[in-house]
Amino acid sequence: MLMRALRLPDLRKKILFTVGIIVLFRLGQVLPAPGVDVVVVRQCLAGASGGFYDIVQLFSGGAMLKLSVFALGVMPYITASIVMQLLSTVVPRLDQLRKAGEQRKITQYTRYLTVALAVLNATTVVTMAQSGQLLSNCPHPLLHDTGLLAIAVIIVTMVAGACAVMWLGELITERGVGNGMSLLIFTQVVAVFPSYLASIYVASPFALVVLLGTGVFLVAAVVYVEQAQRRIPVQYAKRMVGRRMYGGSSTYIPLKVNQAGIVPVIFASSLLYLPVLLQPVLGDWVALYLTRGDHPVYMAVYVTLIVGFTYFYVSITFNPAEVSDNIRKFGGFVPGIRPGRPTALHLSHVLSRLTAPGALYLGVLSLLPLVAMAVLRDPSTQQNFPFGGATVLIMVSVGLDTVKQVEAQLQQRNYEGFLR
Repeated sequence: MLMRALRLPDLRKKILFTVGIIVLFRLGQVLPAPGVDVVVVRQCLAGASGGFYDIVQLFSGGAMLKLSVFALGVMPYITASIVMQLLSTVVPRLDQLRKAGEQRKITQYTRYLTVALAVLNATTVVTMAQSGQLLSNCPHPLLHDTGLLAIAVIIVTMVAGACAVMWLGELITERGVGNGMSLLIFTQVVAVFPSYLASIYVASPFALVVLLGTGVFLVAAVVYVEQAQRRIPVQYAKRMVGRRMYGGSSTYIPLKVNQAGIVPVIFASSLLYLPVLLQPVLGDWVALYLTRGDHPVYMAVYVTLIVGFTYFYVSITFNPAEVSDNIRKFGGFVPGIRPGRPTALHLSHVLSRLTAPGALYLGVLSLLPLVAMAVLRDPSTQQNFPFGGATVLIMVSVGLDTVKQVEAQLQQRNYEGFLR
């Protein structure tokens, strides 16, 4: 498929443009911000691993702890998009814009929120670097100058980098192949994979073979579940408009088993980082039970949060009553179900039965790295277990979506050539 895509000039340009943007994005992630002591950061990063550090490295592509220009990565934009999606269900103005199809205004609000979150995140990261909390085991200061002006320059640089990342993602979406932000977060996750695998190989080659075999099986299972869906049949009645007959067709509503995607995992992980940051205030009990990933209490709380957020996110993103009304407006009905409220109840019942295995699937998938930390006795293997739930979900979902878009464009070119 890739060779066929590269043979088409316009599609080849889109692919090369996407690759070029990704290379530029990675360059910004390794380029240090002004005023950062690169030598000290490299020395201290060698001893920073496990738990909080591994997750930060994973979701920032190793850029945040290096205090690079693109240290914040795509997380401010992803967080802003999720917040705007949640607010659209409770703020009437945003709900009206969404129903009216005013996507440009919602996108503009998302950009403003991204800048605000980037300022907050950059201020937090730079403050932690200044106080020595970012890399706690580092005996030397990470910044050359801790004055107010120098701190402000680093913060402005990181915020500008977050805005540039947002722009690069939109460029890929408009002129490249695939969803821009999804490809950038995919790049961040894949960027740290080689170092994880190299660390495991140095610790134990046999463990690397076992983990690779487990990873192949896990990826196949995730692909199977991500593709699984329940199709609700919808029949449209025939109707006369002028002298023409319309309708009489049949279609379906696809309800995925994992309707929430990776959002519940991100929510649960974010909440569980609060005890890590507030450990000096909350005391030893929190440090014992809620900061160690291999503790049973931590695992139970993590899975409970994922299941709860899955139900919550699905309930606010899929409105059975709204879908039922849209079906009725266009003269459709679910066979065997009366239009209106009975159809909404039927959709709600099916969705709740699908959400249960979907939430359990996300919980088990996210629990795998924690179980591996408890089972594997080698500390270096524990700290660098790469096949986490978030990692596999991002790689599989983004990969499937990009392949589908390339195939769709290939089929479109084939149809155009046939018609000509």
